[in-house]
Amino acid sequence: MTIDLADYEAGAKHEGKYGDDLLALQERLERVQAAHITHRQRSVIMIEGWDAAGKGGIIQRMTARLDPRYFEVWPIGAPTEEEKARHFLWRFWTRLPGNREISIFDRSWYGRVLVERVEGFATEAEWRKGYDEINEFEAQLTGSRTNLVKLFIHVTQAEQDKRLADRLNDPWKRWKTGIEDYRNRARRADYLDAMHEMFRLTDTRWAPWKVIDGNNKKAARIAALTHVAEALEAAVPMTPPDRDPALVELASEAFGYKVKD
Repeated sequence: MTIDLADYEAGAKHEGKYGDDLLALQERLERVQAAHITHRQRSVIMIEGWDAAGKGGIIQRMTARLDPRYFEVWPIGAPTEEEKARHFLWRFWTRLPGNREISIFDRSWYGRVLVERVEGFATEAEWRKGYDEINEFEAQLTGSRTNLVKLFIHVTQAEQDKRLADRLNDPWKRWKTGIEDYRNRARRADYLDAMHEMFRLTDTRWAPWKVIDGNNKKAARIAALTHVAEALEAAVPMTPPDRDPALVELASEAFGYKVKD
């Protein structure tokens, strides 16, 4: 099925009770993380999208109840000189999760076929080759039992402009915006072309994309967390560990009464 970002611009509000539904999703994700720890699973959650689309707010709520010892958020910016000296995927290989871990990427390897393509940081030969390299990379991940969830958060130009203005006007949010936001905004048509080709060439059966309508922040957060919870619940054994009889006996002795099943 072809992905067209114009299909994700309604900005509909969340119909339920946002606070209650958010808490329920966070509790589900807490259990998903416990299943990772119990069953030695590993997962990558990758989030792409426009500037000011709400990626940070989604990640903040996604991780609110997670144990910080078993997850990492990787904010991806411009590569360092050391990273430029290596294959563009090297810096992502070094950030992949081990057993029991979840890695969350705030932007990703798709920079090769988005910002590097549009801004001319990669040659046409390099970014065209990047589609195959990315597909092979993701196939290697999923083929080695690493679960992969790919989200793209979409907002309209009007909504993005409103949020950029809000950041500029709020003294405590000004750090979130800079010249690059407006450089990227000026080339929105080029980015849209690159995004649609990216979806066409990398929406694979082993690593499908999920586009989230980000024009209403609360609805977007619920939709994103719901998709992540459903995808990982389907991929990870969601069975809690049995109680260790020796530990039950030890606890009973410590408490002075028999711990019941």
